[in-house]
Amino acid sequence: MFSNKLKKLLISSSLLVAAGAANAGYDIKLTDEDKISFGGYIKVDARYVDGDVAYRPFWIGTGTKLDESKSNFGLFANETRFNMKYTHGEVMGFIEMDFWGGGGNEIISNSANPRIRHAFIKYKDVLAGQTWSTFMNTSAIPESADFAGATTGLVFIRQGQVRYTMGNFQVSIENPETWGGETGNDTVPDVVGRYNLKGDWGSVSFSALGRQLHTELGNTETAIGGSIAGRIKTFGKDDFRFQLHQGQLGRYVGVAFTKDVVGEEVEETTAYLAAYRHFWTETLRTTVLYGRAEADVSGNDRSQWSVNLFQNLTKQLSVGGEVGQFIMDDQDADSMYVQLSMKYVL
Repeated sequence: MFSNKLKKLLISSSLLVAAGAANAGYDIKLTDEDKISFGGYIKVDARYVDGDVAYRPFWIGTGTKLDESKSNFGLFANETRFNMKYTHGEVMGFIEMDFWGGGGNEIISNSANPRIRHAFIKYKDVLAGQTWSTFMNTSAIPESADFAGATTGLVFIRQGQVRYTMGNFQVSIENPETWGGETGNDTVPDVVGRYNLKGDWGSVSFSALGRQLHTELGNTETAIGGSIAGRIKTFGKDDFRFQLHQGQLGRYVGVAFTKDVVGEEVEETTAYLAAYRHFWTETLRTTVLYGRAEADVSGNDRSQWSVNLFQNLTKQLSVGGEVGQFIMDDQDADSMYVQLSMKYVL
């Protein structure tokens, strides 16, 4: 009897998976209260970089200045990711990985180690685990071939946290880390408060961050910062995405743009991003974006712009290209890049 039930479950699961091929993910209903979902995407990138900032498969807030201009070409699929969600009533568990974990070589196999991106449990209004910081608004990230676009202007960080959501308001305690200081004394979690506004016009978030930092000489400093970010619908399917961040934000902004503590001083950062996406047809669209970050103590000043064009060949398959420039103004260095991408959403 048990084997017959198992056979029926496997058959129904196979049918659901087959049917899910037309959607962005696969849902397998186990019982009235239990469901497993699979998702992710496969992304292939061809990238050419030319200039006196060393080649990277995607730009982050820092770079290596070269003595002379060089060119480099890469072809890779590391951004490919896979996720699984298990739901039982009001309890949900989610895990996701991609392949930016390093390892392998370009001589034989081009292997890449998987790495954990998200792993969290959600019960009613409480979330616990590793995921995007509550300080971060993912809806304000622009569409780009380069991974996440101009990261210099983004809040972009995943970490362990416990978050409580009450309507439009969210509050969380998150993993502390004094980058550039004494991490062994990080005993007080970071605290984030966020308020979300949503409507037919789009969405906007207002976030505040409070932290306790520790310098290498043992001094304790309080750091605070704020952020406003959103996605506003304009004409037709077009949208405008923006972010503005100000304060003692350190590692929260710009993906390694600047440290939390420089010497014995807490870093002050201003970062912003603006991106407009225009749909030429129902499936053909362009995003123009610009992002910049400036730091007071270190003097770091980085920016990035890009223009792209994407076309959906099917509902799940898109192809496109992007041209842009990454600039380290404080070091008088920059590199141009061209990137072609093909992405198949599971």
